[in-house]
Amino acid sequence: MTILNDILIEKAKEVEVLKKFYLRNEKAYNFSKYSLYERFMESTHMNVIAEIKRASPSKGMINADVIPSEQAEQYQYHGAGAISVLTDEPFFKGTMDDLRAVREQVDVPVLNKDFIIDEIQIDRAREAGANVILLIAAALPAQRLQQLFDYAIQSELEVLFEVHNEAELAVAQSIGVSIIGVNNRNLKTFDVDLATTERLAKQIDTSKTLLISESGIKTTADVERLKNAGAKGILVGETMMRSQALDQTFAQLQIKL
Repeated sequence: MTILNDILIEKAKEVEVLKKFYLRNEKAYNFSKYSLYERFMESTHMNVIAEIKRASPSKGMINADVIPSEQAEQYQYHGAGAISVLTDEPFFKGTMDDLRAVREQVDVPVLNKDFIIDEIQIDRAREAGANVILLIAAALPAQRLQQLFDYAIQSELEVLFEVHNEAELAVAQSIGVSIIGVNNRNLKTFDVDLATTERLAKQIDTSKTLLISESGIKTTADVERLKNAGAKGILVGETMMRSQALDQTFAQLQIKL
């Protein structure tokens, strides 16, 4: 988990700066409430959270020239159920301006994909127009995750709670989350295995909890596996960012449930 640890160290520095210079402003953005949970649970086809990310620690630079507002517009046009915007700068080359630009362009739920360790990041995400934030079970102790989850819900945000194994899933369920993201990527080796979603899904009541599968999803066959496991949504980043034909990419992924 070296990379995650490195990211969290940098994130702690970022939070220190935020606490010195960031001014909360409830009127900073005309907040629009879009529910990812309701939209996905009521859908009759596999829902795609299409991600905007320039780079990643495991893949390096993916698409340095992306214009987030234009990419988001294309995602929405081709049927994205929601859009994820990576706003971490040191490791993923994203910014909060990317999130603001996307929010102004689309009318679907927007996920602020970042490594959240403090309430001030939740305030910033909401004011930039996010509807959903990410909490990563591996990043923090259960008690702190509970505090941040409660704060986000009180702030009228939804939470995508990311887990990688049974122990983290148990934390998610003890907290009472309604949207669980199973990341198929091993944090230690970076290997990807869709069987992770299949294994953990057996312990999730998918009639009440929205199951999102993350990482390594490229083909219709992949989506069929995840659908059969009970997932109603998939988060797709690199495949979208490298796609030269988004209409075909979405058509491969948006199968009927």
